[in-house]
Amino acid sequence: MSKQPNILFIMADQVNPAFLPSYGHPVVKTPNLDGIAADGVVFESAYCASPICAPSRFSMLTGRLASEAGVFDHGCEMPASAPTIMHYLRHFGYHTALSGKMHFLGPDQLHGYVERLTTDIYPSDFGWGPDWRSGTPEIPWAPTGISPRTVLEAGPCARSMQLDYDEDVAHKAVQKIYDLTRRPQLQPFFLTVSFSQPHSPFVAGREHWDRYDHREIDMPIVAPLSLDEMDAHSRRLHHMFHIDEYTVTEEDVRNARHAYYGMLSYVDDKIGELMTAIADAGILEETLVVFASDHGEMLGERGLWYKQSLLEGSVRVPLIMRLPKGMPRAERRVSRPVSLLDLLPTFVDFASDGTAADYVEPIVGRSLLPVMTAGEEERSDPVFCEYSAEGTYAPCLMVRKGKHKYIYCETDPTLLFDLESDPEELNNLAEDESYKAVLCDLHDELLRTWDPEQYRTDALASQKRQWFIQDVMSKTTANLWDFQPFTNAKEQYVRSGANTTFVKGQARFPHVEPAKPDKPRDG
Repeated sequence: MSKQPNILFIMADQVNPAFLPSYGHPVVKTPNLDGIAADGVVFESAYCASPICAPSRFSMLTGRLASEAGVFDHGCEMPASAPTIMHYLRHFGYHTALSGKMHFLGPDQLHGYVERLTTDIYPSDFGWGPDWRSGTPEIPWAPTGISPRTVLEAGPCARSMQLDYDEDVAHKAVQKIYDLTRRPQLQPFFLTVSFSQPHSPFVAGREHWDRYDHREIDMPIVAPLSLDEMDAHSRRLHHMFHIDEYTVTEEDVRNARHAYYGMLSYVDDKIGELMTAIADAGILEETLVVFASDHGEMLGERGLWYKQSLLEGSVRVPLIMRLPKGMPRAERRVSRPVSLLDLLPTFVDFASDGTAADYVEPIVGRSLLPVMTAGEEERSDPVFCEYSAEGTYAPCLMVRKGKHKYIYCETDPTLLFDLESDPEELNNLAEDESYKAVLCDLHDELLRTWDPEQYRTDALASQKRQWFIQDVMSKTTANLWDFQPFTNAKEQYVRSGANTTFVKGQARFPHVEPAKPDKPRDG
């Protein structure tokens, strides 16, 4: 790699990779993402570190499990002192910018980004988490509860809040690409573009809804399970989402999936706009393009919706990388389990150009650069995932190692699956004597990573703090933490004292040499 590549990091919210053509889905249409996958590397077994937005994003940005930084749920503030991808890349000379959602809470709304181009779609206060002391898995900030209404009301629309938001995100990001490539002193950049869709509610713009024949929308592989067939955590989610209080028909399920597919196609169109801007700016071949999601979406499988589960539909995520030109690509598809925790060391490897990174604190992730460029042999590093938000009373912890997946919660029966022979996770092997050694090995891995009892104690203390502060602040002052993007009009377009022709010429890209005035003619 002759120079530091730009990094375009594209995120979508709540994408289950099973619904992408690059992962084998026969119905969904995402030609732009398919193109990135065809030219890049597809990680077939990538996992988030938590199946809920804020902790997943915090862990991804720090390369550490969120609980290590005291982040247990949606209501936790990531410490401003936590080193992030953005801090490390700035150390190596990068300009860092964010357009879109990141779910930062508290007064630090940058966490290493030099600039944010948009506000967030959600508030930045502490009123997002559970309160296990209440004795119910319900969500305190949603007294009416989360329900299948978003399934029953799924369908097309002319406009939605998410469309409003994502249009702004894409527009600001495309403009920033051109702004960054027109600066006199070129500097490598790390641009994060984070869309709200296809997060529920399942509402697609009419154009993208109409791209699909409703009759071709596929139904869940696993039909709704009875309460007796569900694992303990799924039963809690079933009750928390009030699923049994509504009648969800097959047509409702088909409508929701149809809308979800349309939302995926919308995001794909925005990806196309970003890729066109990168190409038109002349930097496509010197840019690392990465696509991922913060967590998955159950989308009706087993009768479950949304995330908050440690089952595959909720914790498995897409991860696709298109390498800069000239870099060897040893693998087109990587089957071994990897994690979003691996992104920090991977990006640092690209930015450091071979210089050994000096991490200021231990990280869990490992760089994916060797497996992409040198065909590193398969290894059996465990992948970890944790959940301690609404829908449980104790931490739910997951270890994926090789083909086996282990789920532990002190209040629930243990779960063990062989994902090669049982990808739908219908056969719990935890009580099978022939798997006793596997179970012990995975439990040892878990205990080397977490102390479940201490974890629960720390999570309860965090909930107590955040709800006290939230209650006080909500009574005394408006939330002053919501990010307010600022545009300095004095630095835009043509301003007083400037040479109009020169300014307009400088803004033209690619740059064109200014025309010289004609020489005066004789006679």
